Amino acid sequence: MASLNVGNLGEYLREQRRTAQLSLRQLAEAAGVSNPYLSQIERGLRKPSAEVLQQVAKALRISAETLYVRAGILDEQDREELETRAAILADPSINERQKQVLLQIYDSFRKENAFDSDGGTGDAGAGAGSTEL
Repeated sequence: MASLNVGNLGEYLREQRRTAQLSLRQLAEAAGVSNPYLSQIERGLRKPSAEVLQQVAKALRISAETLYVRAGILDEQDREELETRAAILADPSINERQKQVLLQIYDSFRKENAFDSDGGTGDAGAGAGSTEL
């Protein structure tokens, strides 16, 4: 059986599993997948679904988004955005209202910058220093 092009997902999973000091069987059980299937993923013979990657990530206590990027499901920019959002939502030093406001500001900056980079006429630099938060 030929190896699929799933980047270095299998090698990365094996490395994470070994770092977590889990056997293949233990990780398979914790993730709710079969031992042979997980072995095939690690060897690059199978490309897992996003759901399986999420279960494996949870069992390894790592970011599912990182696995999605390595499997070609997400690109790096999407992963960075999701990790930024996760960091904001996980911050215990700010309350829920503040988190939502911060995410709204983050979204508005991303939209503004995407518009400008696509040749739009938005004026990203005007008044940037005068905004008080």
